[in-house]
Amino acid sequence: MRTGESVLGEADLALIHALQLAPRATWTDLAAVIGTSPDTLARRWEQLTAGGFAWAGILARYHASAVALYAWVEVDCAAGRSEETATELAGDPYTHSVHQVTGEADLVLLVTCPDLVALDDYLTRRVQRLPGVTRSRTQVVTRMHPLRNSWQLDQLTPQQAQRLSELAGPAGPGRKPHRFTDTDLRILPALAGDARISAAELARQVGTSESTVRRRLEALAAGGALFHHCKPAPRFSGRPVFALVKADVPPLEVASASAAVGRLRQTRVVTSVTGPHNLTAAMWLRSVDELNDVTAAVARAVPGLRITGTALSLRVRKLGAQVLGPDGRRVHHVRPDIWCRPGEG
Repeated sequence: MRTGESVLGEADLALIHALQLAPRATWTDLAAVIGTSPDTLARRWEQLTAGGFAWAGILARYHASAVALYAWVEVDCAAGRSEETATELAGDPYTHSVHQVTGEADLVLLVTCPDLVALDDYLTRRVQRLPGVTRSRTQVVTRMHPLRNSWQLDQLTPQQAQRLSELAGPAGPGRKPHRFTDTDLRILPALAGDARISAAELARQVGTSESTVRRRLEALAAGGALFHHCKPAPRFSGRPVFALVKADVPPLEVASASAAVGRLRQTRVVTSVTGPHNLTAAMWLRSVDELNDVTAAVARAVPGLRITGTALSLRVRKLGAQVLGPDGRRVHHVRPDIWCRPGEG
């Protein structure tokens, strides 16, 4: 594996792709599909995670009418204070991602809260009170548009991917939004740091029986409530550049526009939002130059769409529950205990 701005090796990417599809499969089952030994896979994964080059976590797949809401928050900082402010915010359970960016804002956050009251508490009692913050602007996500697995790598063959999907078991993303139990809300934060944590260790951390943990994990997976956040660290993934594209779309064209943007391989998140524009897309690019190609492709695909702004990440401080260091490698994770009010828990 090469460091710097190089990509991970082919075997590394194949392993990460396999864990995206079946994050809790045994090494023996994974080895049968990938075509190497279980010990080799286990050892290589330990090296990748210990080095901060990759991680496997599980997050809740929130629905608009279920447990939580998202918001994009732009933060302006006093001169020379953006780095320390980003470090502070990356340590919060409410921040899903933290980027130091180009453009009008110094930082862009993707924030997750239980409801609007909690969002207001977090912004007024935490973000706006930080010494380095001079101003913030918030756009609430009104819809998280579904994508067709664009978060996954494409390293494995379709046959291998199918076998791994079968190992992971059925999911139900189109079902009624899942309602989490109190036990679920203790299990989910523990899974954010390590999707492969054993049921026995998870039971110990949560304070319940191993059989209960297994039963709840099966129910969460079957209900489509889990999002497998298995990734290579972006700097070493082949797509190191994060871009945020803002657009305004006629209301009757939002569905078709979000679908068109979501079909681009670079797209990771497409959201409808409140505020001066109504669509925001997060993308990962191979280079800065690719932003021109992506915006041109979006404009061609959706003639009624008007791009209102773009921003590039100068540095990724947090992604999912994972905090990244100056060299782009994972340092540690922050438990996403978002059901606590600011200052609680």
